[in-house]
Parts: sequence; structure tokens; C-alpha cells
Amino acid sequence: MGRILAIDYGQKRVGFAVTDELRICAGALDTIHVSKAFEFLQNYLQTENVDIVVIGEPKKLDNTASDSTRFIEPFVQRVRKAFPDLEIVRVDERFTSKMAFQTMIDAGLKKKERQNKALVDRISATLILQSYLQQLDIEKSRI
Repeated sequence: MGRILAIDYGQKRVGFAVTDELRICAGALDTIHVSKAFEFLQNYLQTENVDIVVIGEPKKLDNTASDSTRFIEPFVQRVRKAFPDLEIVRVDERFTSKMAFQTMIDAGLKKKERQNKALVDRISATLILQSYLQQLDIEKSRI
């Protein structure tokens, strides 16, 4: 069983998170400039056993696609084309940035540390991955 990799794709930075090999827990991996995100993904997939890539899907409160979708979709299509055997799952990423910021506050990070947008992106990717893992658990319990 391979790892699950999550991506929080933004206009400037891309946050990555990954599970352990047993898919038990999610952990922040890295934050990469958007121009290097695909290269980072290629390198990671060559060195690690990954079965599923979870990519955040930005939506508005009314459940329609947000304006950010136009930046993410070309990346998603590029990943699908380059890795046709890789399962790609889209997960609603509404409020992950706010939740990441609140996580930083709850962890006791000082105001200066909370301004680190790369950290927010890594935490957001981790939250997206945790959300997906919870969905898997719910699906398993229904069987």
C-alpha cells in the first residue's frame, strides 16, 4: 500500500502533505513555489511509493467553483496526463487556510511566526489530507 500525498495549490505557493506508509497519520511535507511544484511532485513520485494524490478543490459557500479554480485546473490536468495510472482525488478545501491559521494560534505560535505563509500552506495541505483520511474511515465503517 502506497502513501497518500495531498496538495494545497495556491497562486504563489504549493503546500504538500503526506501520510505514513500505513496511511495512519498525515504530516506536513514542504511548501514549494508554484513554478517548481510539478517538478517537486515528479521527483517525489519517483522516490516514494504513492498511490493517491489528493488535490484541494476551492469552492464558494454556495458549493460552486471559486475563482482560484482557473489556476489549479491546468496543474491537475498536467498531473493526470503525466501520471495516468495515479489516482487523483479532489477534496473541498474551503476554510483550510483559516483553520491552519487557527491551528497556529492554538499551538501558541507568536504573531511573527503566524505570518509565515509557507507554514500556513503546509498546514492547509495537512488539513486537506486529514479530511480525506476521515472520508476513507467513514466509507470503511459503512461497509
